[in-house]
Amino acid sequence: MDSQDNKRKWKNRDLLSSLDFALTGIFTAIKEERNMRKHAVTSLLVLLAGIVFQVSRIEWLFLLLSIFLVIAFEILNSAIENVVDLASHYHFDMLAKKAKDMAAGAVLVVSLFAAVTGLIIFIPRIWDLLF
Repeated sequence: MDSQDNKRKWKNRDLLSSLDFALTGIFTAIKEERNMRKHAVTSLLVLLAGIVFQVSRIEWLFLLLSIFLVIAFEILNSAIENVVDLASHYHFDMLAKKAKDMAAGAVLVVSLFAAVTGLIIFIPRIWDLLF
């Protein structure tokens, strides 16, 4: 098999192939990344809390934005870590460390946004429920 045939094998030929690759990536992240499973469980809890507390449409938009951003950034972080590990041959390199730390920092920033969003939406409701 020449290199041109190999390129065609991995090229997205149609929408279904693209969807298959994307779903494989999502399921791989869930299966192999501990933090992704934590985000998935937290997301389910937030969705359940949104139903229980009957949040407004605008609040749903912010909750869903938060959930999808954290998951997307976690997938990107994992992809960056894998590429850096591959490029550095799993040997310590300061540039590799910086790249991985920055990708993790991006996840942290988005996670803080999600946490603040959740606090703004749910704290007043919990407060009213308790007092």
